[in-house]
Amino acid sequence: MRASRLMSLVLLLQTRGGMTAAELAGELEVSERTVHRDVVALSAAGVPVYADRGRGGGYRLLDGYRTRLTGLDRAEAEALFLSGVPAALREMGLEEVAATARLKAAAALSPRLRDAPAVAAQRFHLDAPGWFAGDDPPPPALAPLARAVWNDRRVAAVYKDAERVLEPYGLVLKAGAWYLAARLKERFLIFRVHRFGEVALLDEPFERDPGFDLAAYWKEQSAAFTRSLLRDVVTLRLSERGVRMLRHIADPAALADALASLRPDGTVRLAVESVEVAYSQVLRFGPEAEVLGPPELRAMAARAAARMAALYGDQP
Repeated sequence: MRASRLMSLVLLLQTRGGMTAAELAGELEVSERTVHRDVVALSAAGVPVYADRGRGGGYRLLDGYRTRLTGLDRAEAEALFLSGVPAALREMGLEEVAATARLKAAAALSPRLRDAPAVAAQRFHLDAPGWFAGDDPPPPALAPLARAVWNDRRVAAVYKDAERVLEPYGLVLKAGAWYLAARLKERFLIFRVHRFGEVALLDEPFERDPGFDLAAYWKEQSAAFTRSLLRDVVTLRLSERGVRMLRHIADPAALADALASLRPDGTVRLAVESVEVAYSQVLRFGPEAEVLGPPELRAMAARAAARMAALYGDQP
């Protein structure tokens, strides 16, 4: 732990030029007294760290000194590619590894490029969780599953009260919820991480299928899941404006088929999750859509239109 902190201290000074003890303590999450002790240890080891006295002073490296501890190990290199998703790194327990990787990468840059990470961070931020998501702690199973994914280790896990031996291939963060893609008896399946009970890493590495593509598999499975929810079909007659609104109201998984069914008179068949969901979609069209079927939905729309007319009927 201390060796990692000492290396981080050197890389911070090399990257930023000079920092006060308070700034270093804040970055390293230690006390200023610990920073002073670490600087003494580095000096004793031959690292040319010196202190600027007085107001605005701090610690610096001797001009021209560059550490050679900038090579990334495998874990750091892998974590570096996730550094744009800090919440995901934190929940998987990889935040410290990624921070070291970023420091090493920054220290390896030429001086005129060292502000590039800060410039990029000021201009782009990926907020993965969905709106109105609470600050709930990550699922307890996430950290051990992440270790298993990273190290290609089988796990014995309790899922929905049944114990299974899985080969964890990858993790997906979707709108704040974690999912695991894993192989179970030669079949790839998707598991919701929050539904796992106890997870134990086994001393059994597994051989990855080189043809498995996590992004492609997730896209295929999520599309199939979305389509499976669209169990009903409604028929609408849309105005020209209603046709333009269709792509903003229809479920994305239903849009292509709906547009393919569109007739010159504006009649369209739209796959929906249920009549109740279709009702909320129809209301968004306002007067730009007429429900032709099913009769139940047409009656619901008619009652809503009558109530709306009653609300505004006394207007001049």
